[in-house]
Amino acid sequence: MTVHASPRPVIADRRMVLATDLDGTFLGGTDDARARLYRWIEENRASVGLIFVTGRDPAFIMQMCREEGLPWPEYVVGDVGTTIAEVRPDGHVDPIPALEQDIADRWGEAGPQVAALLEGHPGLTLQPTAFRYRVSYDLDAAGFDPSAKQIVADLGHDWLISDNRYFDVLPRGVSKGPSIRRLVQYLNIPEARVLCAGDTLNDLSMLVSGLPAVAVGNSEPALVAELAGHPTVYQAEAHGAAGILEAIAALDLHDIPKGA
Repeated sequence: MTVHASPRPVIADRRMVLATDLDGTFLGGTDDARARLYRWIEENRASVGLIFVTGRDPAFIMQMCREEGLPWPEYVVGDVGTTIAEVRPDGHVDPIPALEQDIADRWGEAGPQVAALLEGHPGLTLQPTAFRYRVSYDLDAAGFDPSAKQIVADLGHDWLISDNRYFDVLPRGVSKGPSIRRLVQYLNIPEARVLCAGDTLNDLSMLVSGLPAVAVGNSEPALVAELAGHPTVYQAEAHGAAGILEAIAALDLHDIPKGA
């Protein structure tokens, strides 16, 4: 199966590049709003680049594209920033060694140690997927013992709580923000042409990275509070996909469909 069949300019030469979270953002809003955004992207592939920046792993992302009919991204910053990869025309995901080596060096072989120290920790349930450079848990906020944060810090790694449902252990200094900036620089994309979009706290580092950004209208209150006063972040009123189109128009990044 070929997912990038039509020839298109290199991503650095496009009029704009959308770097978007999935759950609640690109996948958020009404069916009509999502259809409008996805159709607009497909109709403007020669001038719009697409990067998914998500906590999801690449295999899940590609499965979702196949089964849900999403526009295929050209690059993926996945696993909360610990994967930086190119999506080939056949849909295969190729990690970019030049960008991932630093992530691998920071993480080492930490996964088993993290899992052992947090085994049975109140409020944390280890997710079954084995990730390369992170350890992820489902979070029961009511039963969570916050001492897990110090355990992770003492190991020399970072913790991240998002949507009050997930607890991620990440290599120190690695998250969506630093990783999308490194990819943008690597691809020589002019920063002013990028729009980052998100809705939860695991998008915070991306939204305040200095790149143009939008927090969609259904963003979690904790994220909205953290974004107060950040001049590069547009606060959309519309939810999910509609909020992305609202920001593209408000920031004059590209023409969008009438009525969007």
